[in-house]
Amino acid sequence: MADGNAPPPRDSLWQGLRRHLRGTLVAGLLVLVPFAITYIVLAWVFNAIDHILEPAFTAGLGWYVPGFGFAALIFLVYLLGLIWNKRIGRRIIQTGQHYLLNFPVVGAIYGPARQLIESFGGNQTAGFKRVVLVEYPRDGAWMVGFLTGISNVTPGDLMGVVYLPTAPTPNSGWVAIIPVRNIYDTDMNVQQAMTMVLSGGISSPPQIDLKLIDPHEMLAHIEQSLDPDHNMVAGAFRLPFLNRGNGNSGRPPR
Repeated sequence: MADGNAPPPRDSLWQGLRRHLRGTLVAGLLVLVPFAITYIVLAWVFNAIDHILEPAFTAGLGWYVPGFGFAALIFLVYLLGLIWNKRIGRRIIQTGQHYLLNFPVVGAIYGPARQLIESFGGNQTAGFKRVVLVEYPRDGAWMVGFLTGISNVTPGDLMGVVYLPTAPTPNSGWVAIIPVRNIYDTDMNVQQAMTMVLSGGISSPPQIDLKLIDPHEMLAHIEQSLDPDHNMVAGAFRLPFLNRGNGNSGRPPR
């Protein structure tokens, strides 16, 4: 009879050891990799910001300490914020912005950059702070997007400009021009939407509530987005086929 207390075969010990090592290493990687990615991204951002003012420090002082550029830029941002909050300071900055917008080449870069930054804040109806869902690229298939602009077009329909990010790199994607009646508001915030895209859908909300966008809200936004020269400002865009002079109100047919 075989002895019930006999040691297990050598192959079983080796297989158990391999399973233990594999499981432990995988668990360690799952813990380490997110920390490593976070560190790499933050270090890249810090170095990129820190080096912006490095030439000025080196030329003026003849020496440079890592971190000075980052601290100086934070102070500069704070100082600009203080100036902007004062009426006279705001007028000075707005005058400078006006000249930049009308300066060749510089205005072509500064204008879109300003619109992009302004789309993240304020009380605008559109921008990268408004998460929507659209049926794209076919009916029944939904994509997460950002309503970045609105346009009143002929022959009487409202169109939404929706940026559709791709996973896992949301800085690339498509820009789709879709009728407002086919765009659905969501209860997701920007962080939830970005997390969903970056994770490839792994980190998704358990439930997403939808509602159709109100066309009247969009029309009101377009009217408020016109400057005295009847040009669109940030959050609303004039498409080539826009025609406001034909007497058409632009409201969707009821």
